[in-house]
Amino acid sequence: MHTKVLNLAQKLINIPSISPKDFGCQDILAKILQSYGFTIERMNFKDTKNFWAWRGFGKTITFVGHTDVVPPGDIKNWYTPPFTSTIKKNILFGRGAVDMKGSIAAMLIAVESFIKKKPTHNGRISFLITSDEESDGTNGTRKVVSILKNRNERINYCLIGEPTSENVLGDCIKNGRRGSLSANLKIYGKQGHIAYPKGAINPIHSSLPFLLELSLLSFDNGNIFFEPSSIQVVKIDSGKNYTVNMIPGELKIFFNIRFNSLVSKATIMNVIENLLIKHALKYSISWIVCAEPFISSPKVLSQALSESIGACANIIPVIKTNGGTSDGRFLFSLADEVIEFGLLNSTIHQANECVNIFDLLKLQNIYYHVLNKLLL
Repeated sequence: MHTKVLNLAQKLINIPSISPKDFGCQDILAKILQSYGFTIERMNFKDTKNFWAWRGFGKTITFVGHTDVVPPGDIKNWYTPPFTSTIKKNILFGRGAVDMKGSIAAMLIAVESFIKKKPTHNGRISFLITSDEESDGTNGTRKVVSILKNRNERINYCLIGEPTSENVLGDCIKNGRRGSLSANLKIYGKQGHIAYPKGAINPIHSSLPFLLELSLLSFDNGNIFFEPSSIQVVKIDSGKNYTVNMIPGELKIFFNIRFNSLVSKATIMNVIENLLIKHALKYSISWIVCAEPFISSPKVLSQALSESIGACANIIPVIKTNGGTSDGRFLFSLADEVIEFGLLNSTIHQANECVNIFDLLKLQNIYYHVLNKLLL
């Protein structure tokens, strides 16, 4: 089977655009959009490529995507070369097939079909594409949004093509995401000989009661949109400068909290630092705010998308906010409604990332139906 959406997805997959590199993906997209009558504005910062493209005037729907991908990992675990798109039994394999070059292809071909049918369509169709979503995002969507806000741009409907489906295409869309707060914590003890513990202070031993209580912290009970905030200790390290007969002088601990809109990052920091004081630990801590939580109340876009999914995939989606962070956190202040919807997420960031090519076609049709409903 050879269709426009499949051919475009394959072209993009064949480019090894490991974040934040783009290596020409956006040139392909910009050329296609220009042929549809879009104005393309490049917004490149350092090693990150971005563009903002638009066609028409008035009420705006913006398709958001990223051309960068995560590294393939151990190549030995792949059935096919990760950056050579390969089809086996109607399954398209390759890094980025789902996250999210497949969705980008579906967006562009849906827009092409819509413009061919309605060349003088109402409203404005726009694209915001970046090459830095999978890394730190410093020079990606965040900066583009800042520029657009300074111009007093406004997006009515923001549709992000992240892979939200869980078991079958269309079973889940997202209207928000939790925030992410990380901490680098050092607990200080006193180095000593392992046979003479009275002359030392073991930071591992002294930290255990704190770590147990930390792991059991509850910040809230969640609500209809959000799961309860959760904490995970990810790494504990006493360093490499100690032999097996030495008590270490310090312990490094890294942990992360995924928090919802019911609790502030300031409250979380305060609770944890009070816990350190309670356990009389000598410590230093640095906090990293990776993302703020956001929630977009279901409105016109979510309704149009749900109806389109029902018509094309014969399923009614559930609205969730679970999973990692996304660029939706930057767009929330610019858009009236931010919704994420894309392909199945069961193989994202894994070896042998893949998509059923019939899902690609179905996703293209869903995006097309959304345009028909919103820009009548």
